[in-house]
Amino acid sequence: MKKNNIGLYFGTFNPVHIGHLAIANYLIENSDLDEIWMVVTPHNPHKKKSTLLDDYQRLHMVYIATEDYIKIKASNAEFSLPQPNYTVNTLAHLTEKYPNYNFTLIMGEDNLKSLHKWKNYQVILEDYQIIVYPRISQGDIPEDLLHHKSVTKIDAPIMEISSTMIRNGIKEGKDLRYFMHHKVQEYIEEMNFYK
Repeated sequence: MKKNNIGLYFGTFNPVHIGHLAIANYLIENSDLDEIWMVVTPHNPHKKKSTLLDDYQRLHMVYIATEDYIKIKASNAEFSLPQPNYTVNTLAHLTEKYPNYNFTLIMGEDNLKSLHKWKNYQVILEDYQIIVYPRISQGDIPEDLLHHKSVTKIDAPIMEISSTMIRNGIKEGKDLRYFMHHKVQEYIEEMNFYK
């Protein structure tokens, strides 16, 4: 039986924006992934928890942004796991829970540059494939990671949109409707988020 190939796209998605969605869409159409799960991270060890919107609000925004695209799904896989969330623990949890799935990690080039700082990163490299999309960022990818058998760099469009830019823009009263899925933008307005 062929195993389903699931791409795991982790993020705080605070909020989810068209950059996230465009990358997920590109990967689904240009790789052998059957589905992409956008895994909403309650607490990334490298980010302040206090700056984040409630976990379920962020999950809801990913859900409404992706509900009409059957190959991209919102995932709360990390909600029941200890915090802060370490990718290696989440991967072990999902692999055990879904033995019939192959999981592939999706990350930006900036994350690959700092992968050596991640908890048990060698285990991730040993046991999982990693798809890396381009990002404009400082520094170089370490040589051993650039040519690692588990790492595949793809030629996706570069998306220089950030959730920080969107949150700041909303605070300043800017109209950012084309930077988010229209349902997400309407929900943020309705809930008065990021003001």
